[in-house]
Amino acid sequence: QLQLVESGGGSVQAGDSLRISCAASGGDFMSYTMGWFRRAPGKEREFVAAISGKGRTTDYTASVKGRFTLSRDNVRNTVYLQMNSLKPEDTAVYYCAGYYSRGYGLSTTSDDYNYWGQGTQVTVSS
Repeated sequence: QLQLVESGGGSVQAGDSLRISCAASGGDFMSYTMGWFRRAPGKEREFVAAISGKGRTTDYTASVKGRFTLSRDNVRNTVYLQMNSLKPEDTAVYYCAGYYSRGYGLSTTSDDYNYWGQGTQVTVSS
């Protein structure tokens, strides 16, 4: 069982940067593909980014490519989402999630993720 705890959310101005983190415990962290999803007010939860177990492969939704960077530290059992050039439309609750790696591909579908954190709020003001 993987337990996930997010941190680092907050309120920033448009154009600012923010890094949110997700600390994992209770499992062989490197065996899990990790991802971030977000839910904006009044919208469905959407995929943001994912990273493979060893951190060699990443995937991003189009709206954050070039602005967000997902990385992981398999010694500290932590994933990091560095968010640059933030926009008001990035305002959402951000959720860290993970699933036991299948050995191929990175899922962008929330149903594939078995483990979830409680979420951290990111608010971007214009």
